[in-house]
Amino acid sequence: MSKDRAHQKYDALIFLCHGLAPVRTAVAHPCDESSLRGACEAAKARIIHPILVGPKSKIQSLAASLGLDISNFKLIDAPHSHAAAARAVELVRAGEADALMKGSLHTDELMAEVVRKDTGIRTDRRISHVFIMDVPTYHKPLFVTDAAVNIFPTLDDKADIVQNAIDLANALQIENPKVAILSAAETVSAKIPSTIDAAALCKMADRGQIAGGILDGPLAFDNAISASAAATKGIKSAVAGDADILVVPDLEAGNMLAKVLIFLANADAAGIVLGARAPIILTSRADSLRARMASCAVAALYAHAIRAAAARSAKLALVPQP
Repeated sequence: MSKDRAHQKYDALIFLCHGLAPVRTAVAHPCDESSLRGACEAAKARIIHPILVGPKSKIQSLAASLGLDISNFKLIDAPHSHAAAARAVELVRAGEADALMKGSLHTDELMAEVVRKDTGIRTDRRISHVFIMDVPTYHKPLFVTDAAVNIFPTLDDKADIVQNAIDLANALQIENPKVAILSAAETVSAKIPSTIDAAALCKMADRGQIAGGILDGPLAFDNAISASAAATKGIKSAVAGDADILVVPDLEAGNMLAKVLIFLANADAAGIVLGARAPIILTSRADSLRARMASCAVAALYAHAIRAAAARSAKLALVPQP
């Protein structure tokens, strides 16, 4: 991947954070260079205000060795990664942080604390992952879901996965995002269960069970992102050839699709987990600094959208009913 390639789509996301207050972000166990530097760079850009949670002396020593100034960040001592994950989630649960960020610990460690029944931050919505991808050959950001959390989602799971992605797109100022429900074919067939799920999801949207976006499916990948491919197949659709969101049948398909775009199409991938009380930034050690910054920007914009929606609901609750 070319390191000097322009990242116009990610730059646009980061620009949307300008003028917004940095989001209080609990960073769980930032004990390697990529996670600590990523948090510091996002703070420098005024996207987040990190709360560093982990072994205090280790984090301070790491910061000193890297020449990073963390003196303005709150540092909460936790003896190991399990404790750091639990404490970071507790901060969100207590309203002391508005976002959660993975440091140098396993994703499973962090997510286990997120979904814990007694102390976690689950909601009624299914938790799901979304990649926001900057693909050089595509004309706008491309959302791929779910490639990291839900292995074999049911129809009900997929409804939540779609709604999570739509809500995120809305928070990023994409109105009525075009949602392509992917399968191996464009026609509904009992032989391919994902085509039946796609048709059901579209009908759910027609009945208002999924809101805020335009759904179509089943669509094969080429018809979802190529207007000429869709025209060749005779597909007439507001979504085909211009999709904002690609909804995959299962985690295996999503993971392969995302990695094909990264390694063969030179794409960058910012990742975020939705459906909890706060957005969760899941980064990889292989992520570029720009991708980490974009992940933080997406989480910050989503956190501000959650806060704004809560404020509107509270205001409406105060209006006397006739």
